[in-house]
Amino acid sequence: MLNEINSITYEVTPLTMAVLSKKDEAGMTQTYVLEESREYTVHTTPTRMIDDACKFFGSSLKGRLEGTKGISRITHKAPIAIDPSSGMYFFPTASPTNTKCSWIAHTHILEIQPIGKSKTKITFKNGKSIILTVSYGSMLNQVQRTAQFRFSLDTRIKLLKESILNNQENES
Repeated sequence: MLNEINSITYEVTPLTMAVLSKKDEAGMTQTYVLEESREYTVHTTPTRMIDDACKFFGSSLKGRLEGTKGISRITHKAPIAIDPSSGMYFFPTASPTNTKCSWIAHTHILEIQPIGKSKTKITFKNGKSIILTVSYGSMLNQVQRTAQFRFSLDTRIKLLKESILNNQENES
């Protein structure tokens, strides 16, 4: 079911699998949102939606990108943690400044497969799939970099929580 909704009313959630760039009839960039059980067209760009999602969780896309750089040293097409506590890790398919940039939720990917030389099929855990005009090598690199970033950030958070618990136990 495809619905058109206003970008002000839509938020990226843990159910969001992909935020895809598409052109409308007038050539304006819109966003096709693919969720586990719903699909939407939103009248804003994918990168703007991702920035709004970051702001909803107290940062901005720029801040999340700087955080990624500080943790993993990734500077180009960097993955981000919109909200690590709910597993919302996304990666871009191109430079976020490119209007063709789409964003994929790492958590929802089941597998990726090459389709010729310049396309990749992404199959999500719920069985839905999409084909993107991105090389398999580039997509595989993005998935792997996101996994490494996710592991590094999750490990930092876990160690911090353990340290806090240890300090609380030592104080009692």
